Amino acid sequence: MFSITSMDKAIFAAGCFWHVEHTFNTTPGVIEAISGYTGGKFKNPSYEDVCTGSTGHAEAVQVTFDSKKISFEKLLDIFWKLHDPTTLDRQGPDIGSQYRSAIFFVSEKQKALAEKSKQEYQKRLQKPIVTEITKASTFYPAEEYHQRYYEKHKVFKCG
Repeated sequence: MFSITSMDKAIFAAGCFWHVEHTFNTTPGVIEAISGYTGGKFKNPSYEDVCTGSTGHAEAVQVTFDSKKISFEKLLDIFWKLHDPTTLDRQGPDIGSQYRSAIFFVSEKQKALAEKSKQEYQKRLQKPIVTEITKASTFYPAEEYHQRYYEKHKVFKCG
């Protein structure tokens, strides 16, 4: 007998995707997290394309999760804690629009939950949150060498 799951997707950008991907891949209820690019107009971007900052894409992570085991709200909570959502186009040493903070919603329900979560999280911070909440567009998986980077190298070398 197999178990029936309720799979859903979420897409987050919080700076360099390696740390974000690893965190979500080790979260119970997450089936898979994939590093990639989204949010721009440039079709089929490569890492080199996105690094120029001219594609409009952000380094992002597409999270497939079992909503019977983990809620979208819990994923949002993890997202806010993963990075500094008050820095525009920057996370640590990584600078550029490709490192922006963003939630790419795949449904109106996710949009509403993301906006509510942003308002709640803002109450904890001194500076304004600059995280975009944007309708998801095409997600392009990153090259294989970016997938599960931490597991392969045991180090994050973003920047």
